[in-house]
Parts: sequence; C-alpha cells; structure tokens
Amino acid sequence: MLLTLASGSLFFPGLFALSTWALRRSRPEWTFSDCVMIGTRVVSSVQAVLATGSGILIVRSCSNVISDRHWLAREYVWFIIPYMVYDIWAMYLCEWCRTSDQNLRCTLIFRNFLSQNRLMITHHVVILLILVPVAQKLRGDLGDFFVGCIFTAELSTPFVSLGRILIQHKQQHTLLFKVNGILTLVTFLICRILLFPFMYWSYGQQMGLSLFQVPFNIPFHCNVANGFLMAPQIYWFSLLCKKAARLFDPAQAKKNG
Repeated sequence: MLLTLASGSLFFPGLFALSTWALRRSRPEWTFSDCVMIGTRVVSSVQAVLATGSGILIVRSCSNVISDRHWLAREYVWFIIPYMVYDIWAMYLCEWCRTSDQNLRCTLIFRNFLSQNRLMITHHVVILLILVPVAQKLRGDLGDFFVGCIFTAELSTPFVSLGRILIQHKQQHTLLFKVNGILTLVTFLICRILLFPFMYWSYGQQMGLSLFQVPFNIPFHCNVANGFLMAPQIYWFSLLCKKAARLFDPAQAKKNG
C-alpha cells in the first residue's frame, strides 16, 4: 500500500514536470501556459489509459462477478489517490495560468477556481472520502469485477483531453476535431453511462435475474450509490451533446466561419 501510494505521488507530478519540460524544449514558440495546460492533459490521458487497462484486466479475469478477486482492484485504487490530489492542484494551476495576465489577487483566482470547477472538485472529493474507503474496506472481499468496470469509465478521457488541446490551438474547424468529438461521445456513452446497466446485467446473469429484476434484488444503498455516480455522468454527457450539436449545426458553423 505505502509503496503504491509513494509511487503514485512521484509518478503523476513527475510525468507532468517531464511533459511540460519536453514541450518547452520542443515548442519554444508556445507560452508557459500552453505547455502547462497540455502537460495536464497528457497526465490525465496516461492515467486514463492505465485505469482502463487495469479495469479490462480485472473484468476479464473475474468469471464470478461477486466473489472472484484480482490484485489490481485494490492496488490501483491506492495508485489513483495521489492522482486525484494532483489533479485538483493541476486544475488550480490551469486556472492560475488562464488568469495570470489579468493581475488578479490569489484569493480571487482561488474563488474563480472553486466556482468554475465545483462539480469536478466535488467528484474528486467524493472519490477520495467515500469511494476509496468503500473500495478498500467496506465492501470486504467482494465485487472486484465492479471495481474493474468503474476503472474502464476513464476510456473517454484521452478523447476529451485531445478535444481541449485542439480548442486551445483553435483547431475546431479540422476533421480531426470532428472525428475526435464523435469518439468522445461514443466512448463517454458506453463507458460512463451504459456501464451501469452493464453491471446490473452482469450481476443478473450471475444470479439468474433479468436486468429489470436486479435493482429490486440488491441492497438499496447500492442503487443509491450507482445513482450518485451516474448523475454527474449524465449531466456531463448532456453538455457534450450540446457542444456536438453546435459543432455539426451548419448555421452555427457558417456563423463561426
């Protein structure tokens, strides 16, 4: 546990520092702010690939979705704790970079950071204070399969990160941006929304229940927890759909062009 926590504490800030340094060296025409923001996207994408890969390994190894075990289901949770702490700091650093030329006081920058990122910050805090204890202690020795499923929710993150990088460099008109937008919607829908019916269906297959019977045959708090996890995903997906609608709206595209 301690070794994994220490590894994550070194890996994510170290990867960010390395990415930022490499960008500064390879793209001297870019500003420090550009390099910082892209560096944070690189780290987010790497973490997403690691989480998704871990999730797939766990899911594939658990033929019994209730009792089968895989060491990554617990070990990667320890690894992701430093990432969540790092990511809150990275979001604040990006906010500081965006507003550094406005000569704002640190307290105002911090208030702007909290107001503009309150949902994401809440998401990270809930993971650290609630989901981590549940995943590591409260669930006992059951449910590694479902932990693996939750890890795969990160699959859409690299596409989200690439979209933000393209926006940062004003590449919204490119084919790459539109293809990436479609991939973002598809991966987000599959791995962050349809993931929950899939987990219910998998449990039903194990227990001989239909998908619609499962919610009435599991503890009430499991349904509540899944609802809390799914609600922000639906909200974020609605925002992505609105952005996609504007992107592929001919009238809007003509106006922007």
